[in-house]
Amino acid sequence: MNSWSNERIIVAFHYGSIVLLNFDEQEEEEFLSLVKKYCADHTEETRKDDYRVVVRRSLDSWSRGGHDTMFLKKLDLDNVKIVSSVLGQSVALEHHIKKADKMVTIFSNLNHSMQKDGSFTMGRSQLFRLVAAANTTLSDLVLRVRFLDRSEAAWKDARYASIWEYLRDEFEMIDRFESMNFKLKTIQNNLKFLLDVLQNRKSDFNEWLIIILISFELSMSVYFILHEIGRF
Repeated sequence: MNSWSNERIIVAFHYGSIVLLNFDEQEEEEFLSLVKKYCADHTEETRKDDYRVVVRRSLDSWSRGGHDTMFLKKLDLDNVKIVSSVLGQSVALEHHIKKADKMVTIFSNLNHSMQKDGSFTMGRSQLFRLVAAANTTLSDLVLRVRFLDRSEAAWKDARYASIWEYLRDEFEMIDRFESMNFKLKTIQNNLKFLLDVLQNRKSDFNEWLIIILISFELSMSVYFILHEIGRF
């Protein structure tokens, strides 16, 4: 994200995104390498969004959008908050979309395997981990990233609201979120089906166990009856 001066601004979010203003590529890598040393957890693959912000004091309006560019009449704290929040959320959304894609791939392969030979090889613990991953993907976006919440600056001033709305549209935030949500619903439907399969397996096992126990009891009863007859 480039601007009109050499001042550097760093905006870090608690959910893991970092927005850097006026850093070149080498400086970005050096800073991120430094930050990773103090992170409790970090992703294996770094996801990035680049966007250009230009301050043009001669602008006849408060802001104007361009191709991969936002022109601002003034870069104040609220503008920094809005631009960085949308960029941070966009990167976080992409991270969760990739997680959803991986889960879709797992279930697609599993369904192909079941279609081919009728077998279901996934263990109960692995299935439960997928249930937890699907549930936390959406809740993290809503509760931690606060993806559906409007920026505080956008609430108090229509000028900032127009910037927030433009950037959300520019990064296709709602379309990407709805696409991910559709994938998660598909995953949840698959999970429900597979959990039902596991439950039916357990029910079948219990039924067979009951049958075996009854057969064993009958066999013992017949044995004792025959034993008593033999004594006479």
